[in-house]
Amino acid sequence: MKQQRSYPQVIVTRKAARSLASGHPWVFEGEVVRTAPAPTDGSTITNGCLVDVLEENGTWQGTGIISLKSKIRVRLVSRNANDRFDDAFWRRRIEWAWQHRKTTMGTRAGCGCPPDTDTCRVIFSEADGLPGLTVDRYGTVLVSQVGTVGMELLRERLYPLLLDVLQADGQDVRAIYERCDMPVREKEGLPLRKGWWEGAPSLDTNLKVQENGLLFGLDLENSQKTGFFLDQKYNRRAVRDLAWGKRVLDCFCHVGPFGLNAAAGGAQWVRCVDVSQTALDLAEQNARLNGLEQMMGFTCADVLEYLPRLRTDRALVREEGGPFDLIVLDPPAFTKSSATVRNAARGYKQINFEALRLLPRGGYLATCSCSQHMTRDLLAQAVAQAAHDANVQLKQVEERQQAPDHPILWGFPPSHYLDFFIFQVV
Repeated sequence: MKQQRSYPQVIVTRKAARSLASGHPWVFEGEVVRTAPAPTDGSTITNGCLVDVLEENGTWQGTGIISLKSKIRVRLVSRNANDRFDDAFWRRRIEWAWQHRKTTMGTRAGCGCPPDTDTCRVIFSEADGLPGLTVDRYGTVLVSQVGTVGMELLRERLYPLLLDVLQADGQDVRAIYERCDMPVREKEGLPLRKGWWEGAPSLDTNLKVQENGLLFGLDLENSQKTGFFLDQKYNRRAVRDLAWGKRVLDCFCHVGPFGLNAAAGGAQWVRCVDVSQTALDLAEQNARLNGLEQMMGFTCADVLEYLPRLRTDRALVREEGGPFDLIVLDPPAFTKSSATVRNAARGYKQINFEALRLLPRGGYLATCSCSQHMTRDLLAQAVAQAAHDANVQLKQVEERQQAPDHPILWGFPPSHYLDFFIFQVV
């Protein structure tokens, strides 16, 4: 790097430089060798400021945002030494993100349905070059989660740009609701908060949105994360395509999107099971919203206990609407760290084993993991072991991932967190 630059410097280990060169945008606390003031004016590092990252030999690796209280010390935002971090730079990032959604999802809606971009993830953090910022769209409302100190300092610049980019494209987006109440903010030394961003109008936090032609009621203030799990959109559509005439068991159903898609796809009967009565109440409301309540039932139970009970109690199977010939397993992440992967693998194996013991020959299993630490290969291994123990063979129908509004950034494994398989028991 021959030119004199105006950013303080973070000098990192050779190992960190190799990781950055492979596409990973993070520098961890233990990879920082030392820091130095900016060459041009001697300015020093402040929490959330832009810094240049250099290897010990002086090779420039990129420019990122530093977080002095996080173990993820620097998150790169650019590998181009000519970038200027003005409003035009951040606007380009937002425009590229929105164009990606329009390209990959803009023409995939069903006949008579609103565009899939009306309900989608607009910004996916590092995968869109905006580390720590997640933005989902629900019709006229954007729901934002700010997870890093750098994005916290930039939010007043980014939000107007975000609204302007979408509105300039003809999108009817009017307000931004912040769900900045996730625990990760505490690791950044940030306070928790939620509410309407004051730079735009305040609207009703209770919304109705469409996904795959189905209506869902959302409570932005009290629901999980930003209000809905958008990453399974096309996986739910894949289940819908298989559901005609089948008796479906939707495990870990949350507010019912897999079950509702199955019912809308012509399932004979759908049983939705979740440990949360609140989630089940919302699932039942969503069934009524779509006129599907007569073909669906709802059971409050711990799936890890419920499936073994079904396996040993044929009368209970009949009471629940079985025997089932399509089972959906959409569990919460069984692990959020690499330290607990082994225990998580046992959990995934067990639920898949129980489901496979319930299914007849010719039945179908849709199963997934939403943990980046439970990789695709680990999930496949757990399912294969479950099939072996259940004495069945599996024929793969499809292998899927998260929807393209949650893009996977190669070189950055945390962006690939959802793997989804559909099998037939043969």
